Amino acid sequence: MTIETSDVRAASSLLAGRVRRTPVMRADENLWFKLEQVQHAGSFKTRGMFNQILAAPSLPEAGIVAASGGNAGLAAAYAARELGVPAEVFVPETAPAVKVAKLGKLGARVVQVGNEYAEAYAAALVAAQSSGALFCHAYDDPFMVAGNGTLGLELLDQLPSGFDTVLVAVGGGGLIAGVIAALPGVRVVAVEPINASALHSALAAGQPVDVPVSGVAADSLGARRVGRIAYDMAVAFQTPSVLVEDQAIVDARRHLWDDYRLAVEHGTAAAYAALTSGAYVPAPGERVVVLLCGANTNPADLA
Repeated sequence: MTIETSDVRAASSLLAGRVRRTPVMRADENLWFKLEQVQHAGSFKTRGMFNQILAAPSLPEAGIVAASGGNAGLAAAYAARELGVPAEVFVPETAPAVKVAKLGKLGARVVQVGNEYAEAYAAALVAAQSSGALFCHAYDDPFMVAGNGTLGLELLDQLPSGFDTVLVAVGGGGLIAGVIAALPGVRVVAVEPINASALHSALAAGQPVDVPVSGVAADSLGARRVGRIAYDMAVAFQTPSVLVEDQAIVDARRHLWDDYRLAVEHGTAAAYAALTSGAYVPAPGERVVVLLCGANTNPADLA
């Protein structure tokens, strides 16, 4: 299944007034950061979650149910609060305390199940079937993907002189699929932790496959299997994928704070780690955008 640019444009119209138009920061002569970490609820997923909910034919009295490593749940809780419907969010027991606490502040009922996203996802499906609530997928839903892609349309407006490449951190793939759809004429590069390489492994295997998940970015990039939409989009557009080590992610996160005073979560820093570690080396004059997609982190270790 693939998503068209027209789907992203439709999502942009539906989301008008619901999400922030996040800024772009020039970091170097040919390097920009898209600051999506300042989006409502702290990540890009607010775009997709709003679009997924608003596109539903109707909302049941039971509200919505979502499963998440943290960010999709926060987006679901925020969107539900803004729309005045109940939200139940299933997260792993390993979800960062900062994300769990924020879910409660946004008014969601939080259920912690298992050690990985996959276990929380299975429990959320059962709960939605039982209550009749709308199940909102964290990444593998066409409306989620199209909503996420709206940040790509913003980039076209914000950098009218053009850009060649966008580096995107990948977990389940809902973000990169949307960016590919929004920017069909731009090179989009997938960046994944070596210990959570769902898309990279799927491309090597010729189909989505289960992978082991661990490491510093597992709370946000910890999908055991990449979404079918992201896989199909990556194949259709011959999307390259690079891997980065955990230490490179930690170092990149520190660099973003030390050099630019940007506080992001480890999963977000993975995209920048592709540059700082040399996993992705731009050609001379190549204009690169690093997508900084989330900031739901405890900044205490950056002080």
